[in-house]
Parts: sequence; structure tokens; C-alpha cells
Amino acid sequence: MKREPIGIVESPALPVPRPNVDTDQILPARYLQKPRGAPFGDFLFRDVRDAIPLDDPVYRGARIVVGSANFGCGSSREHAVWALYDHGFRVAIAPSFGDIFRSNAIKNGLLPVLLPEAAVASMLQRLEAGPGTRVRVDLARQRVTAPDGTEHAFEIDAFSKRCLLEGLDELAYTLTLLPDIERFERTKATPA
Repeated sequence: MKREPIGIVESPALPVPRPNVDTDQILPARYLQKPRGAPFGDFLFRDVRDAIPLDDPVYRGARIVVGSANFGCGSSREHAVWALYDHGFRVAIAPSFGDIFRSNAIKNGLLPVLLPEAAVASMLQRLEAGPGTRVRVDLARQRVTAPDGTEHAFEIDAFSKRCLLEGLDELAYTLTLLPDIERFERTKATPA
């Protein structure tokens, strides 16, 4: 499946300064029975919106969410990533993620960026002090530019980086190798 490629993302960043935001807070379980075509973004943070300023107009168009430690922990629901993606987020920054959430994020076109806890804490303070403050993420250079202009490097494996840069899921990536697969099959074909 082809997705929106992620190159440079620069936008207001939504601060979520609470540790252990689990997948049930990101997308409550009662929405899990909806089909993938449902507008999961409408249900994002549905039960915690009093504590997360998602509906504040300054965050309209936000494509980056900045969370605290253990963001996306809890159950393995892929739907939580769908809710973030469908709402328009393309990057999640945190000092740590739930392992399965991080894997689901990459597979569904959401870039999870791990930064040191102090860097994220500083970023969250600036975002809360200046709602609507912008953050820049450059996937090709693997750099985040914080609101104060500080640059932070981040790591990502080469396969995930390529898939996110080109907007590919694993199947679409495999299809890019189709000419090589067909060439290999021709060389291995049994003569009649």
C-alpha cells in the first residue's frame, strides 16, 4: 500500500506531557470494531481530550505529537496508530515508546522519533509555554529541530527509513523488487 511519503515535516506540535499514554487513551477500545475505512482520527484521544489540547485551534494542522516516556504502551492495537495517522499526524516524538506501538507506527506510515528524555522535556516545556509552536523533523537527515532551534539527531534503521521516505509498506516495498524476483525466477525455470 502506498502512503504519504515522509520527508520534512514542519508543523505545530501537539504536546502530550503525560507518561504512559497507552493505546486505550489514544483510541478507546469501543472503536476497535470499526473497519479500517472508518475515520479513526475523529476518535483520537476521545476520553482524555480534557487533558490533551487536541481541539485547540492552534493545533489545527499539527502533524507532530510530542509525548512523554512510554508513549503508546499497553495493548498492541494497530488502531491507535491509525487514529494518529488519520488525524494527520506523521511524526511522534518521545523518550520511549511501547515496543509494539513503535513497530505498528513504522508499518503504518507514522515516524516514531526517540530523543533523550531531557531533550523531550525541554521541548514539551516550550510547546506548553507557546501553544502552536512549530517543530521540524527531517527524516533524510535524521534531525529534529526543536522550538529553540536546537537540533537533535535520531536513529532509524535503513529499511524503515526507506519505506517512510518513499511511502511504502512492506508489500509495496516487496513489489519494488518484482523485476529482480522475475529475473531470478527466469534463471531458475526448468527447461521443458
